[in-house]
Amino acid sequence: MVSAADVVGAVADPELPMLTLGDLGIVRDVRDGEQGVVVTITPTYSGCPAMETIRDDIVGALRSAGFGRAEVRTVLAPAWSSDWISAAGRAKLAAAGISPPGPAPRRASGPVPLVLGTRPGLVACPNCGHQETERIAAFSATACRELRRCPECREPFEHVKEI
Repeated sequence: MVSAADVVGAVADPELPMLTLGDLGIVRDVRDGEQGVVVTITPTYSGCPAMETIRDDIVGALRSAGFGRAEVRTVLAPAWSSDWISAAGRAKLAAAGISPPGPAPRRASGPVPLVLGTRPGLVACPNCGHQETERIAAFSATACRELRRCPECREPFEHVKEI
């Protein structure tokens, strides 16, 4: 029988379906006990609109795999970081034409700072590899992505923001 952790880790993210929840790094803990399975997840940000769908998908996947009762808990600390995306997840993003995030900004401690301006740093084009691309829009299909364009190949693409 497959483990509950394997089932949960294999659930597809509803906003980036090429990634699993394991790839995304939001699964904090999975415990399978006498009272059922308890899954603890951390959203990519506290207002993530996909959380209800993620909960439903986790519970559905566990039931389909033969597990009984399932509870999904959300923890906000420590805050999720784009650094938690696995190497496999980054490769899947790039293969899908989405630029994976670079290293997240470092902070000593405390809350994640809200940065309203553009962040310095280069974002490479996932299509041709050109290192200097331009941001077209601060938000794309979801708040955690931005729309960029490559001046070399002229192709638009999405970039997962560094959080």
